[in-house]
Amino acid sequence: MAKYELKLPSMGESVAEATITNWLKKVGDPIEAEETIAEVATDKVDSEVPCEVSGIVAEILFKVDEVVKVGQVMAIIETEAEANAPQATAEIPTIQQTAKNLTQQIAEIKETLAAPINFSSSERFYSPLVKNIAKKEGISLDELNHIQGTGLNNRVTKDDILGYLAHRTQAPITSTSPIFATTTSSFVEGDERIEMSRMGKLIAEHMTMSKQTSAHVQSFTEVDVTRIWQWRNKVKKAFEAREGEKITFTPIFMEAVAKALVDFPMMNISVEGNTIIKKKHINIGMATALPDGNLIVPVIKNADTLNLRGMVKTVNDLAVRARAGQLKPDEVKDGTYTVTNIGSFGTLFGTPIINQPQVGILAIGAICKVPAVIETPEGDVIGIRYKLMLSHSYDHRVVNGALGGMFVQRVAEYLEKWDMNRNI
Repeated sequence: MAKYELKLPSMGESVAEATITNWLKKVGDPIEAEETIAEVATDKVDSEVPCEVSGIVAEILFKVDEVVKVGQVMAIIETEAEANAPQATAEIPTIQQTAKNLTQQIAEIKETLAAPINFSSSERFYSPLVKNIAKKEGISLDELNHIQGTGLNNRVTKDDILGYLAHRTQAPITSTSPIFATTTSSFVEGDERIEMSRMGKLIAEHMTMSKQTSAHVQSFTEVDVTRIWQWRNKVKKAFEAREGEKITFTPIFMEAVAKALVDFPMMNISVEGNTIIKKKHINIGMATALPDGNLIVPVIKNADTLNLRGMVKTVNDLAVRARAGQLKPDEVKDGTYTVTNIGSFGTLFGTPIINQPQVGILAIGAICKVPAVIETPEGDVIGIRYKLMLSHSYDHRVVNGALGGMFVQRVAEYLEKWDMNRNI
């Protein structure tokens, strides 16, 4: 009898696992090759898992919301040779299946009889193994929530909980411990509790990890973008009529950042322990707000090789598909630097958090019409100019103030010296 082991495929170089969000097939269902069998989510993007063969779903080895590592078997598919067998084979469980079911039932009974811990009340993810150790050792949920995790997204691993047990004293960690003191907000009648979305939780973990990892410092500079404002007004209608899409300010900013990264390659790096990795390619992440209020960062690959027309096309395409939830896993990985256009929400400037493992992120503020001193051959005059603020956050462990400041100033220079006669 031929059985095919359906494994979780690679979701990108930096993705080691995924959470199953939905099974589109159940045991006994037929499935065609390349048909989607499950939907999964990583800390970067949601994706679909296709079945590589035709047949019948014989076993599903993971439940919804369980975490599967890349390369692990998710399901067993009976190939067509077995699918032609009498239907009773799909209905009568095998000895192995029966034994597995009994083992699972026994484990569930033991879990029910054990001291109950309501893990659903925790916003933190715990693997079944960690949960079982916690129940066996009498670790309360409050105590478990304060164990420092070293796994992906700061998750508590087996080694973390065993290490904690090895040093556990008679007085376990509680929320009243002076070292791990926590506060809870008061809840009165009329208040509403809103559960964070899965993506919201992942973003929160990633941002907290970044602040704990990098020594954030910021540099700011004001940029006169009057020339860009006037040039765009001159070309935008003809460009839209010819190309069928709008030219926004974002691709112009991305081009300037790409040029500055060529000039300052030590901003295009990442850090692993005590090692600096200088990146060969310039891949700029473009922070994009989603309709549900969350954020995703599609990546413009080899941004320094694109002309402005190509940059416009790429930016527009990634933005549209990001908001529609149609990005592929490869399109949100391998970023080497990130840009966020906070000005689109009317924000003047901010202090963005670095997107690990990168070492820098640039926030672009809103374009404002302001009075400014203009130097002329006849002397200084006051005039109306279009200006914005650039906010550069960088990792002070490896980027000093000189490099961080010169980089953002170089971006400003490229924007201020815009060629008014440029064609696109």
